[in-house]
Amino acid sequence: MDAPRPARRLGVLGWPVAHSRSPAMHGAALAALGLAAEGWTYQRLPVPPEAFTETVRALPAAGFAGANVTIPHKEAALALADTATDAARAIGAANTLSFGPGGSIHADNTDAPGLIAALPWPPAGRTALVLGAGGSARAVAWALKGAGAADVAVWNRSPERAQRLAADLGVRAVPAPARADLLVNCTSVGLDDRTTAFKDLPLDADDIVNYTCLVDLVYRDGDTALVTAARDRGVAVVDGLEFLVRQGALSLQAWTGVQAPIDAMRDGARG
Repeated sequence: MDAPRPARRLGVLGWPVAHSRSPAMHGAALAALGLAAEGWTYQRLPVPPEAFTETVRALPAAGFAGANVTIPHKEAALALADTATDAARAIGAANTLSFGPGGSIHADNTDAPGLIAALPWPPAGRTALVLGAGGSARAVAWALKGAGAADVAVWNRSPERAQRLAADLGVRAVPAPARADLLVNCTSVGLDDRTTAFKDLPLDADDIVNYTCLVDLVYRDGDTALVTAARDRGVAVVDGLEFLVRQGALSLQAWTGVQAPIDAMRDGARG
């Protein structure tokens, strides 16, 4: 009989992180795989930026096998890692940390392949507008360009951040949105208040018809304002929970070495 796997802990680092569905999603996956019965767990890890490095370095000794990383820590996660995948280094941000012998920290970015897996069609030859210039936006822009998108434009409230991302990744920074096949919201707009979401974006609800598909990385109870506007206007939607599932599945596989149960994760994330 095979020896049982050691009990390991997993979690998601963010600030804030109380809204995260990752514990429910990964908990469902661990149960489906039989790992929960062996002691594997997944929890929220709320950590302010000033405590991020110290907290992460303490996780291996506390029994953690790995952790997901969300806003605002993705660039900091890459910076503190001992090793990193080529993708994470090219993107300049990490959303998945794995802990090895002696407390070593390995960084990866599953946001990029997670996005491609979530899309309803291959992005090759398509055009895209990315809203935001943080860690998630960097992963999205890099993934779309690498998958053969014909044009990737990036808008951010701070033009300098958009220009820096564009220069780093070989895409375009734009001062205002334009028509494209794909619109990807990588900002946090819509997380807290659906009624004022469009006040913080460079477009309004009727502009959604300028896009064939909306991907909104934000998720919350009920649809975000962007998702509601897209559904009302017949625009294809990939919501934040589907993106969460796809990137989370790749993280789980990295930590456990087994195929992630996508359907169980989707059911867990959607409650």
